[in-house]
Amino acid sequence: MLLDTHIVLAILGQTDLDLPPIIANRLREPRDSFVSVATIWEIAIKQRIGKLHISFDMGNFPDILEDIGIVVLDIVPKHALAGVGPEPITNDPFDRLLLGVCAVEGMRLLTIDKALVDHPLAWR
Repeated sequence: MLLDTHIVLAILGQTDLDLPPIIANRLREPRDSFVSVATIWEIAIKQRIGKLHISFDMGNFPDILEDIGIVVLDIVPKHALAGVGPEPITNDPFDRLLLGVCAVEGMRLLTIDKALVDHPLAWR
């Protein structure tokens, strides 16, 4: 399972996001979950431009994820080039890249993003 950015922020207590019980239960033990470098990139950008305020040092972010058992996946060209049909209704490049990771790696995206929850690559 690949975690969408807002899910990662919720796990780390950086948002007031109210997760549905089925997702909250799944995340009580986040081991065997994955985060793409795209998520780290997105959070770092939003933090730098002042769109997101986080309570931890971004330099420690990969270690924080590792400490709770979340594996960080590198981005490779085939993630960016993967077909994710049907085309998602989002134009967000990070969302599209996360779907590409899922397509290539045989994963499902854990998300509550309304633009993605009905996509075949989303976790149900």
